[in-house]
Amino acid sequence: MTDKPWYFKPARRPTDGAPPPLVFSVARVARFDEVDPLGVVWHGRYASYFEDARVALGNHYGFGYQDMLKAGVVAPIKQMHMDFEAPLRFEQQCRITARLFWNDAARLDFEYTIHAADGALLTRGYTVQLFLTAAGELCLGKPDCYEAFCARWKAGKLGKR
Repeated sequence: MTDKPWYFKPARRPTDGAPPPLVFSVARVARFDEVDPLGVVWHGRYASYFEDARVALGNHYGFGYQDMLKAGVVAPIKQMHMDFEAPLRFEQQCRITARLFWNDAARLDFEYTIHAADGALLTRGYTVQLFLTAAGELCLGKPDCYEAFCARWKAGKLGKR
């Protein structure tokens, strides 16, 4: 498995001021209801695989969807991209890794990789999420809750809650 970023570039040096990406992985097995007649996971199901890792990362580091809702903001996906390298098949075990990259803008840049149990890369992709108020208005700056999360991230004070 590789930890090399595919789509977003992390800070090159500590002096750039940006902390390293946050990383979290989850294990999953391809279920029968997710595969097509060939026994391959249907391409439309991969969004939920990415979401499994994204939700787990947010909950692990203390900035999950429930935290956003309590603060009166949401972060819908604006953009999603996937590159399919090899098929994921029925009952195949895999590991989905999400990486959240630092961004000074009011957005969430996530990269994902899905690897087979033997480490082979199956799929990679990314999502970009923008913050909206509960009324559906675009947040032009970081919401206070995300600003506080970023301060903890930058200070190295994130951990499992």
